[in-house]
Amino acid sequence: MNENQNKSYRVAVAQFAPKRGDLEVNLQRMKGVVDKVECDLLVLPELTSTGYFFLDRDELRELSEEPETGKFCQWVRALSSSSSSVVVAGFSERSGDNLYNSALIALPNETYHIYRKTHLFYKEHLLFEPGDTGFFVVEWEGARIGTMICYDWRFPESARTLALLGADIIAHPSNLIAEKRLWGPTMQTRAFENKVIAATANRFGMEERNGEELIFSGESQIVDMNGSLLSEAGATENRVLIVSVDPIRTRDKSFNSYNDLFDDRRSEFYLP
Repeated sequence: MNENQNKSYRVAVAQFAPKRGDLEVNLQRMKGVVDKVECDLLVLPELTSTGYFFLDRDELRELSEEPETGKFCQWVRALSSSSSSVVVAGFSERSGDNLYNSALIALPNETYHIYRKTHLFYKEHLLFEPGDTGFFVVEWEGARIGTMICYDWRFPESARTLALLGADIIAHPSNLIAEKRLWGPTMQTRAFENKVIAATANRFGMEERNGEELIFSGESQIVDMNGSLLSEAGATENRVLIVSVDPIRTRDKSFNSYNDLFDDRRSEFYLP
């Protein structure tokens, strides 16, 4: 925990390396990382249960889950209930004939929400339907949590929409292959320009298919509402970051007696 933070809302992100195609191994690895973690919000990486690099939909479909009945989703929901924390975790969602790159937002009262990734990256277009949930905010015990997934970071509209909807904290499950020097400062900017807290849970490790390698950059981070880095992981380590923050402070968007980040917006002059 960052000693400079003394507020009571504890945000955690978990970093590990999933094994592609092996739910049982991934569950054991996740359990080993998050065991005995005490927090109010826990964010796990994108596609946590399956790994990332699949060749076709048939291959991925066998590992995809329906949120109500899937083994991984049931574990996430049970973890949320038993730990009294909100848990945001990426998984491959099966809905009828469709597959989505999704995040399960599990609440301690055993309810849940599903966010489906808005902006698909690279060969995800061959596997998933574009997300159709849109961005939304979930409130639990006074904190307002918005979710976006990985490549959504490249679009300022993602974080801005969540902030305009009232998010105090942006949960950001990721499988980022971009170097930290690119996405890390950008997420600090997203937090700064919206005055929100941003929690990126990124995986590490490498996956190879047909001679093509994807190397995931790790270095998960939590950023405060002024864009300052509160905590970060290394590039190749199993680790949970935990910081204490004050979500309520993010709601005051003013920064002097004349200026307010949202009141100063002149959307009539912005392109749609």
